Amino acid sequence: MKRTVDCANMEQNGLIPNKKQRLIAKNPVTVVLGTQWGDEGKGKIVDMIASDADICCRCQGGNNAGHTVVVKEKMYDFHILPSGIVNPDCIAVIGNGVVVHLPDLFEEIEKNVQKGLEDWENRLIISDRAHLVFDIHQIVDGIQESGRGKHVIGTTKKGIGPTYSCKATRNGLRMCDLLGDFTLFSDKYQKLIDYYTSHHPDITVNVEEDLKKLKVYRERVSPLVRDTVPFLHKAIKDGKHILIEGAQSTILDIDFGLYPFVTSSNCSVGGVCTGLGIPPHVLGEVYGVVKAYLTRVGQGGFPTELMDETGDLLINRGHEYGVTTGRKRRVGWLDMVMLNFSNMISGFTGIAITKLDILDIFNEIKIGIGYCLNGKKLESFPALAEDLKHVTVEYITLPGWNLDTSKARSFSNLPPNAQAYVMKIQELMNVPVKWIGVGQARESIIEVAQI
Repeated sequence: MKRTVDCANMEQNGLIPNKKQRLIAKNPVTVVLGTQWGDEGKGKIVDMIASDADICCRCQGGNNAGHTVVVKEKMYDFHILPSGIVNPDCIAVIGNGVVVHLPDLFEEIEKNVQKGLEDWENRLIISDRAHLVFDIHQIVDGIQESGRGKHVIGTTKKGIGPTYSCKATRNGLRMCDLLGDFTLFSDKYQKLIDYYTSHHPDITVNVEEDLKKLKVYRERVSPLVRDTVPFLHKAIKDGKHILIEGAQSTILDIDFGLYPFVTSSNCSVGGVCTGLGIPPHVLGEVYGVVKAYLTRVGQGGFPTELMDETGDLLINRGHEYGVTTGRKRRVGWLDMVMLNFSNMISGFTGIAITKLDILDIFNEIKIGIGYCLNGKKLESFPALAEDLKHVTVEYITLPGWNLDTSKARSFSNLPPNAQAYVMKIQELMNVPVKWIGVGQARESIIEVAQI
């Protein structure tokens, strides 16, 4: 007798995986990346997705990142910890591509524990291949930045660049060095100090005192360190849902960003694989986070920049001051040339638009849709920083909505002109909008089914 199987009913009752569960099992890794100059609000989106994630990872950068997460009116500031650590059921992984300054790491942990972070000792894992940032790196970072004169890059002076330089010249030290034979580590550390003091004779370092402190940190960090490659490999094999949190952003990427005004790591999708040791075929959704207007910190061209009353309103309404540096950000209209360039590189499957509510008071809103240089239209974002200073921008102008969007909890609740602005971004970028942020709290994120 022929048997009929009601698969739909079995899916509904959890007897077989539904389509979403099957997709996660096949491509268990979700990636969240910045699309602009950073500060897009990635932490909030990561926090939201992390509620369904088993593991949340950082794959590059260091504590030069700044992600803010608000949970039940408590504001957590994360710089090197993956934002998903606020989810008590989520394991946080700091991958091999991240560089770690141990004093700052434990200071960050302590500050967030005071705000309510719990059980982090059992949920934080650090790769034994992650490179260490030392105080000497931070000193040299400051010296190098001040030595650039009017050509400063805008580094956070956290020692990130010098540490990645040591990694490339193969005189860096990793977690596994610190946790290995301490005598051998001490010799390597002395050689590193000798290298820097030979280039910067004005620097004075008490190596003996440094090693005493590092020995204490060695004991504190030891329980957290392991080989994360087999750990993540097993998690992927077991169908765990893994969330990757990119730091900084595509236009700050060392290869694709506005060089030299960039960070020292790959913060586009390629950095995910090299910074964690996972293969590309396990990547599923790649979400880009787009601030509804544009901001940046530091020097360099900014074609859509607003240096007028409108810009001041954006700064004040958006509280546009860096989480890590406290510096006032530069602001401007949304730039589609930049967004489409980011999409070419990372291939976003969806985007989140954040801080839409900051635009609530404007009568009209502009979007930059094209660049011209020397009378010729550019096909993409320019490689040369000097070119970006001289481009002229082609704009479209949309009507504002002059209504409060902060209470909206569905797309249909948004004013029609706000809906039109969101739909125009989706149309110009040709990537579906998945979420819209209209405030700081978790409940201020609108999930969009389809528009």
